[in-house]
Amino acid sequence: MQKAVLLSNGVSMPLVGYGTYKICGKDLIFPLIKAALQAGYRSFDTAAIYRNECEIGEALKHFLPEVNLKREDIFITSKLDPSDQGSERCQQAVDNSLTALQVDYLDLFLIHWPGVSKLKSSDPTNRELRSQSWETLEKIYQAGKIRAIGVSNYTLPHLTHLIGQASVIPHVNQVEYHPHYLQEELKLYCESQGIHLQAYSSLGTTVKESPLLQDPVVASVATRCSVSPAQVLLRWATQQGIGVLPKSTNQDHIRQNIQLDFELSNEDMQSLSKLNVKQKYAWDPSVVF
Repeated sequence: MQKAVLLSNGVSMPLVGYGTYKICGKDLIFPLIKAALQAGYRSFDTAAIYRNECEIGEALKHFLPEVNLKREDIFITSKLDPSDQGSERCQQAVDNSLTALQVDYLDLFLIHWPGVSKLKSSDPTNRELRSQSWETLEKIYQAGKIRAIGVSNYTLPHLTHLIGQASVIPHVNQVEYHPHYLQEELKLYCESQGIHLQAYSSLGTTVKESPLLQDPVVASVATRCSVSPAQVLLRWATQQGIGVLPKSTNQDHIRQNIQLDFELSNEDMQSLSKLNVKQKYAWDPSVVF
């Protein structure tokens, strides 16, 4: 299996990262970060809005020596809080993330959402402020404090507007992408621009019984391959070169979710890509101007 992807600027990013959305508190984060490192994860995805950067930074600093790793052996991603859009606030937000994570640089920093907190989604100020944020990120990137920059939840109109005025084309676009919510047009556009598509919500919702994990086609492929439904969904993405960020608080699942050294047949890939289900499980950015 492809273990890493080379971003358009030559930076190598692990294809599988550990997602930390809704994972908060030192008592929970410390054993999970340790388990993830021991299982082989070398990429960790957080965000200011997750309110867990401090604990993750502390945990990584504590456990990296235990597994004979240094800072440069891991890939850390954080994201801009929607309340921090705009030139000055974006600069401060990056500084805050660096401090919280106890690092001198970030491997990847994303604009988390195309909108701005407390602004109506139709307000044109959204576009103005996110453009300022991007211009600021370009400067921080050129200064070497961030190795790669990108966006999250950007639709085709958001991306085309950004690229029309950007000096640096985003290296990554992190979006919801799975067999129940294919964004083929967006995927093709990202490929044409050299933007790596990274998926979140690869396993559907975080509710107890995810409809995606329960999908009979997914279950059938899992049985045939002697793997879990989650592994099938993650392999379906990585086999296409799409990055994934599985999140779990179950240490067995954490270990299992990175064990993707199997191949899905062309028939299985086709059947998973043609489920004829159009179901979004996360927020919808298409409403943001």
